[in-house]
Amino acid sequence: MTMANPPASAIVFAYHDVGVRCLRVLLDAGVEVPLVITHEDSPGENIWFASVAQVAAEHGLRCVAPSDAHTPELLAEAAASKPDFLFSFYYRHMLKAAWLNVPSRGAFNMHGSMLPQYRGRVPVNWAIIEGARETGATLHRMNEKPDNGAIVDQCAVPILGDDTASEVFGKVVTAAEIVLARSLPRMIDGTATERVQDLSQGRYYGGRKPEDGRIPSGAGAPQIHNLVRALAAPYPGAFCGFGGREIIFDRTRLFGASEANTDGALRLLCRDDALWLHAADGGMLQVLAAHDGDGPIDSAGFARRFGGRSSVSVDT
Repeated sequence: MTMANPPASAIVFAYHDVGVRCLRVLLDAGVEVPLVITHEDSPGENIWFASVAQVAAEHGLRCVAPSDAHTPELLAEAAASKPDFLFSFYYRHMLKAAWLNVPSRGAFNMHGSMLPQYRGRVPVNWAIIEGARETGATLHRMNEKPDNGAIVDQCAVPILGDDTASEVFGKVVTAAEIVLARSLPRMIDGTATERVQDLSQGRYYGGRKPEDGRIPSGAGAPQIHNLVRALAAPYPGAFCGFGGREIIFDRTRLFGASEANTDGALRLLCRDDALWLHAADGGMLQVLAAHDGDGPIDSAGFARRFGGRSSVSVDT
């Protein structure tokens, strides 16, 4: 009698929506998961995404959230389970060689771009900031350099001209699920192929802080529009000071050039019961939603905040 092959097993590092969906893909495929490593939610962060820890609990999986995953005890526990694979699905910390050497068949990461483009941090946000019209998800082999290893598979998604980062991220989550679901059988049976990245076709990007959302006073209309949609809620937002007030722009629509902006300064206008940004390049943006510390801003709110003026220039 021929014995069936034992199911594949994997150690899983996971967080965020990509972590949840990809963990579910593994479980649906019958992969044994002896250990899940995730993060504690930060008290100061807007937690708008699903919980890996909750999914692990629903399936009776051992799940830990260490401040340092590289402890000898945790590494020894993982090694004792003799996993075939290690997967990292939106886990926020780099894994050192000690972890990459634990699985017998390799360690793999799911990255939110079409590698080698947008390697590094917050790739969806960076893609929108730079006006990219496409991004996606890439499953690649891990090494000690970030987003550097050979590609197993990837799936592209479009970025529409008014898409926000959260809308694009939803597409990337689906792309990640597709990539893993169609790659996993080949990885398990040993027929998956990999291709080396041509790193000259992209570059590495660093993380972003809330202050990086400040709109440059000399920015053109397309640059402003991209920054607004890249940082719209649930992200901290693109903002600028007008009349001593810090205004956060939640949604804009890009229009063509209007009259020349003679002083070259970014201006906020109230015209025809609508709010507009007149950019330094003469381009116009309709402000569909904005707010400050006193709440949402519409045409009536603009008049109250700025003493009946119809136009205010950016603070310098």
